[in-house]
Amino acid sequence: MGVKGKLIASTEVKCGGHSIHDIFHTNTHHIANISPNKIKCFEIHEGGIIKIGSIVSWKYNEDGKEMFAKQVIEAVDLQKKSITWKVIEGNVLELYNSFTVITSGEHQWTTLALVYEKKTEDTPEPYTLLSFFFDVIKEIDGYLLKN
Repeated sequence: MGVKGKLIASTEVKCGGHSIHDIFHTNTHHIANISPNKIKCFEIHEGGIIKIGSIVSWKYNEDGKEMFAKQVIEAVDLQKKSITWKVIEGNVLELYNSFTVITSGEHQWTTLALVYEKKTEDTPEPYTLLSFFFDVIKEIDGYLLKN
């Protein structure tokens, strides 16, 4: 069994946390257009728009490398503006036995929680991935402020 970890960080968003949540929940397919240097493709395999049980995949660029992640939506809380995305396939599972991303938004904040289990004690904390997610969120914020 690997070492379990959890990173939680928030960033201020000018458009409001609810607006970021709305993009993740109902307009996820637009993120590749909003952040084309980071997100190459988003696809829904099962379940339609983001809802519990939906299976989605992303092709993305992290530090100049093309990556892939397939996720199942484990929870959606419309009151808390929260979505729980569990990785079931992809590059991140090369380093981690399990990896879950929880997005949530309130007022002028968006919060990310990364919950993971490292394969070994030497596996690095996923700070690069956390930074990647916040870069995408900032691009979404900028896009929403312009439109």
